[in-house]
This record gives sequence, C-alpha cells and structure tokens, in this order.
Amino acid sequence: MAITRGTKPRLRSTRRRIRSDPRRLALELLLNTAQRRGDVIRMGRQYIRDGVLTVRQEKTRVTLAIPVLPRLQAALDLVSTGQLTFLVTRDGRPFTADHFTKTFRAWVRQAGLSPECTPHGLRKAACRRLAEGGATANEIAAISGHTTLKEVARYTKAADQEVMARNAMSRISSRQNEPERRLSNPLPGLTIRGSN
Repeated sequence: MAITRGTKPRLRSTRRRIRSDPRRLALELLLNTAQRRGDVIRMGRQYIRDGVLTVRQEKTRVTLAIPVLPRLQAALDLVSTGQLTFLVTRDGRPFTADHFTKTFRAWVRQAGLSPECTPHGLRKAACRRLAEGGATANEIAAISGHTTLKEVARYTKAADQEVMARNAMSRISSRQNEPERRLSNPLPGLTIRGSN
C-alpha cells in the first residue's frame, strides 16, 4: 500500500490513538526501517547501538546499519517486552512471518486503515517516502537492502513527482546565489566559455 495524501491524515490519527502498544511499534518499525516482515519480527534491542539498528536481512544475507529516527525511538521507548524481539505474540513468543502478517491485518482492521495496508506495502511506502525526501536510489538501497537500483525504482515508482520535483529544484535554487565555480584542474586543451 502506498500511503497517499488521502491516507496520511488517517495514519496521523492512528499514531495518536495507538501510542504504546505493539500495533504502533509494528507500524513504526515497518515505516522507519523499510525492511521485510521477516526481518522486522527478528529485531530487538540487542541490535541497536549508538542510535543505529543493525539488521542482517534474512533474504539477501546483507547486513545493514539503519539510523533510528526519533519517531521510531519514541515507539521503542514505550514498549518493554523483556524479550529478545520487539514484537511478540500475546503468549510472549516471537512471531513467525505468517502469524505476524495475519495479526497485522487484524490490527489494520481495528485501526480503520485500508486492508491494502500490509507489511510489504509499508516497506514500499517507506522507500517512496525516502525518495520524496530527496534520497538517491543508492541511499534508499542502503536502507532497504535492495540489491539492484531497478528494484528501488520499482518501489519508488509511486513517489509523488511534484514533491520530488520541488525538492530537486530547491537544491538548485539554493545554489543560484553561489558564485560560478571554475574547474580547478581542467583537462589539457579544454576551453570553458566565459573563463579567462
């Protein structure tokens, strides 16, 4: 599920209603790490050092270091499972991937979100949000663990073009007041117009 402008207010409302339970933590882990469900259910406090969450992806075996953003940290601070994993079942056991997806669907229904809001959809939404925030494809892959830029492009296809265009132009705009730069070591024989 791509979180669109229409679902953003519902997401904010959901965050306000579920401040300190596993539903909120699951939502924040998925949206703030861009990881697969199988990786999210294995996350625990032992993998956080100096504000960085280390994840070894189950599918790719790639190890990632993901900074923990304040919103995720706030959710982590409110949940104390006393377990090795952040997310546990009612019995206090770690989730399996299928059980987590089934439970997450029930949480989505209870929160009044679209049934299209799935762990995988939130992974895509996280990638899209990174793109809209100005992250490059390589930066997105450094967080999501995608091994090809083609996959990143597929995940960020739904990114808001207008938002990305404004971000890109603002970077150019902020440089327009800077003096023109000259090449410090131009190639021999290269003539640059307007330079003497």
